Amino acid sequence: MKDIYLDCNATTSVLPAAVAAASAAMAHGYGNPSSTHATGLQAKAMMDGARALARRLLGTGDGRLMFNSGATEGIQTAVLSALCALRERRDAGQRIGALLLYGATEHKAVPESLAHWNRLLGLNLTLRQLPVDTDGRHDLAALGELIGDTAMLCTMAANNETGVISDLSAIAQLLNERGADAYWMVDCVQALGKLQLNLAATRIDYAPFSGHKLYAPKGIGMLYVRAGAPFTPLMMGGGQETGQRSGTENMAGIAALGAVLQALGDGSTFRSAAELATFRTRLVASLESALPGIVFNMPFALALPTTLNFSVPGLSSKELLDLFDAAGVRVSSGSACSASKALPSYVLEAMRVPAWRASSAIRLSFGPLSDEATILAACERIERCGEALRGSGLLPSALAPLAAMRDGVTELSVDGRSTWLLTDAASASCVVIDPAAALVPRIAAFIRCQDYVVRAIVQTDAAQGGDTDRQALIAALDIVQLDAFDAQGRLAFGAGLRRVVIGASAVYLLGQEFAFIGALAPLTTIAALGDALSDDTVLCASRDDGSVCNTVRAAQQSLAATTAPQLDAAGLDAFLRAHPDAIVVDVREAYEHAACATRVFDGCAVQSVPLSRLAGEVAGWLRAPQRPLVFVCRSGNRSARAAACLHRLGHQAAWQLNGGLAMAALATRPSLAFAA
Repeated sequence: MKDIYLDCNATTSVLPAAVAAASAAMAHGYGNPSSTHATGLQAKAMMDGARALARRLLGTGDGRLMFNSGATEGIQTAVLSALCALRERRDAGQRIGALLLYGATEHKAVPESLAHWNRLLGLNLTLRQLPVDTDGRHDLAALGELIGDTAMLCTMAANNETGVISDLSAIAQLLNERGADAYWMVDCVQALGKLQLNLAATRIDYAPFSGHKLYAPKGIGMLYVRAGAPFTPLMMGGGQETGQRSGTENMAGIAALGAVLQALGDGSTFRSAAELATFRTRLVASLESALPGIVFNMPFALALPTTLNFSVPGLSSKELLDLFDAAGVRVSSGSACSASKALPSYVLEAMRVPAWRASSAIRLSFGPLSDEATILAACERIERCGEALRGSGLLPSALAPLAAMRDGVTELSVDGRSTWLLTDAASASCVVIDPAAALVPRIAAFIRCQDYVVRAIVQTDAAQGGDTDRQALIAALDIVQLDAFDAQGRLAFGAGLRRVVIGASAVYLLGQEFAFIGALAPLTTIAALGDALSDDTVLCASRDDGSVCNTVRAAQQSLAATTAPQLDAAGLDAFLRAHPDAIVVDVREAYEHAACATRVFDGCAVQSVPLSRLAGEVAGWLRAPQRPLVFVCRSGNRSARAAACLHRLGHQAAWQLNGGLAMAALATRPSLAFAA
């Protein structure tokens, strides 16, 4: 299955013509452009030709245009240049503004650079965020109030997360009217190839660019400096780039960027804005069909047609990333996320979107080289992702039958808390233990989709606010009455559910297989319950510390947390051949399997056991502790947790695939894999 790459705002593939140009520069045009012999002169001619192309396409007029390593260097150079000039003006007794003003949705390179050089140069000016409105555009009223005291203003042409296009004309008008002395930098990284640029006709003093956002390689970029704007080199040395940026030029990168600029200028290589808008319309239709309730976090009318930012009620950004990745569609999170908690997007927070949208956003971005076939294939896979979610009971379905119900124990985690869902196929019923408020919508939707009868919703420690969360779930499910435990604390459910009170807490026992202990220490629980537990009873806590679960035996032996041995992708086949009885355990979720159109492993036993259901399977594996288990997932994080859990519980033949299935795919491309 060929990957469909829809993360072009992060980086792009390299245009074939750019690959050819870079290869030619390395093979034949390798001269140093500072050399005066024929080979050097040929290299210089190529570089000058690329620069002339850039000047024409960007409309630089008499301004400077230098090649560099990319936008981060360009931002550093621009900020250094402006702040050095400000210090000189202040030292000469001239008035300068007190504010270094930057858009609240700027790339982090901007405020970090401002803070860095402000400190090093001893200016001690005040960094201030310029707020944006709910559309993501700069608040012009706030800018009007602040511009008179602004020394430097930093904005962007188009936002990298949302694609929202800034109103640069309105900003320029305010600068001309009230902030004539302020220097202005505009991050043009997302504008190249997507917006018409005529820099010399604007008020912009500095404009950085990165080649890799428009089909050039990483490590090559440009910086425009308006004629008359102050300039201080970031790097001094041999005087390359007419003294503006020392260091031998990256000729392969310049050749590649030149090929991209030539393609941009020919008007036929890249798609028009109208074509790109049509592609967006098709993607939006597929997303809305696949993901009911989807909310787009940017106004289409004010955003680049190549960027979509969206959130889906009840689904985290990590779940959506895993789902799309399984389908071979590469998108990115609109926020930084870890296994346990997604950090909200500061861009969406600045736009004042609801917290759930800011912390669960996905960015889908394509480029002007995308073609209709790719977009149509992406739409098909997106719709398959929706089917996978419906088939797994995470989205309501009136079309596809749900997977066969099975007995089981499922862990749902959020913000360090674990909720346990117990299901009984025979009675088509379930019990919820320790519902977390943040998970109430997800649990309620799942129960409705599966058409479970809820027998009980209980908490292990009401003193910790659990009853409030319990009542919230009861209300979300419109439950009028739940079954009651009898006088002996028993409820007829599955193998028999029993409640045992220990101090101010309650422990729930499902036969002798599971004990749901809440926040109690394992040894405290074991001492209190005695023969009610067996050595193999699985202990399930309400705190998610990454260990998944415990057993009575492991707790009594005080087995320390451990790291399971790792297999790299290159050695996996040899390991499986040497251990024909090994089981590959795929701990990705069921919806990831359903979205995946290809087999991951052939010729060996593969079990699908989502990490959320691992606790229900450990007892069976522990009965055969010598049979090798190889845990795999998308990136290696979940498989590492699973293998470490089994290792800690006494299964010494548990392994994990380092780097996950992503690295397994890389291993099939020898030119991209290196051995230490």
